[in-house]
Amino acid sequence: MPSFDDLKPFIVLGFALGGVYAMSGVGLVVLYRATGVLNLAYGAIGCAGALLTWELLDNDLGPQWLAYLACVAFGGIVTLAYGLLLGPAFAPRDPLVKATATLGLLLILVGWMQWHYGQIAHGFTLPTTRWNYQVGDVRISWTQIIGAAFPILLTAFTAVYLRVTKVGTAMRALADDREITSMLGVPVRRVEAAAWLGSGIVCGISGLLLANLVGIDIATLTFLVVPVLAAALIGQLKSLWITLAAGFVIGVVQSSLTAFAEVSAFRTMTPFVLAIVALLWIAARRQRVVVRT
Repeated sequence: MPSFDDLKPFIVLGFALGGVYAMSGVGLVVLYRATGVLNLAYGAIGCAGALLTWELLDNDLGPQWLAYLACVAFGGIVTLAYGLLLGPAFAPRDPLVKATATLGLLLILVGWMQWHYGQIAHGFTLPTTRWNYQVGDVRISWTQIIGAAFPILLTAFTAVYLRVTKVGTAMRALADDREITSMLGVPVRRVEAAAWLGSGIVCGISGLLLANLVGIDIATLTFLVVPVLAAALIGQLKSLWITLAAGFVIGVVQSSLTAFAEVSAFRTMTPFVLAIVALLWIAARRQRVVVRT
């Protein structure tokens, strides 16, 4: 049985990973509320952007900052392109059809990555990782601090943006009723494009951080969309703050289980278990409210 001191490094890493899960979950929730699309290709887009950054750094093609910016730009451009080209065609379809359509983008990106980069794992180190602090027995890097702190700032900014800006108000209106919002003269396509672009930029930032925190493995990064989806589902695809909290919990629990040899092999089940427990609790709570009324 590991002691608390043994768990400290895993908890620190868990907060960083959980922050990235949370940030990605917030991006998914905003996109879903504005367009009705649950983007299952989120992990593949971030992975492809990270591999592009690795290629630029490995071949010394330009300054480092440009390589890092390429990952963020790749996420925004690919996601926006998908939204502009295919978003209107799927707009009247059911959410399940919209989500399934994004699997096509996922398969295209995975196929391209395997063909161009091969099956081996890659990786790079962000400059922020070289700056670190010794806190007790644990060494904490600035990359981990950014991974944990930036999602909180991003969520706060997004919540304010959705509440006080015209585009944010239009996104919230689209989430309530797309047809009525369109009839009121709101430029639906423009608002949806803003949601696609913003979500893609968040995806690129997530891919950049994850590439440093866990390395670049195509399968691993592509399917890291699973804990992200779990966090978004716990937030019922509505609440940004619950999604944020869920992402941190999933990251910390999943990382901490690594220290327990008996269950370490099953730690990837963490998002499923926590999502099921949370959804069952929400359903039971709703049922109690209905019975009381």
